[in-house]
Amino acid sequence: MNDFNKILEKAKEIESKVKESQKKIKDIKAEGLSGGGLVKVVLNGDGEIENLFISDSVLKEDKSLVQDLIIAAHNNAKNNLKLKTSDELSKVTGGFGIPGFKWPL
Repeated sequence: MNDFNKILEKAKEIESKVKESQKKIKDIKAEGLSGGGLVKVVLNGDGEIENLFISDSVLKEDKSLVQDLIIAAHNNAKNNLKLKTSDELSKVTGGFGIPGFKWPL
């Protein structure tokens, strides 16, 4: 039974660390760029857009190009956010994934 108790203790320790990491993840900011920096999107740890920058020169372009640049910048930011959240979770799990655990992104 000692081994089982050790497993339970370790699980509680990991659970506590995961909760702490989730709080840290909410504070993460991830930036995405497109058009050589003409469009910038900043996401928070929940994947919500916190800031959007569009250069005045882009606004003179065709609407579909502006839309494409915004989408590309958002996708870039989303990928950067996934990398940052994975890094944070790896600190807790020692690089091992948690089965069934998915970020909301």
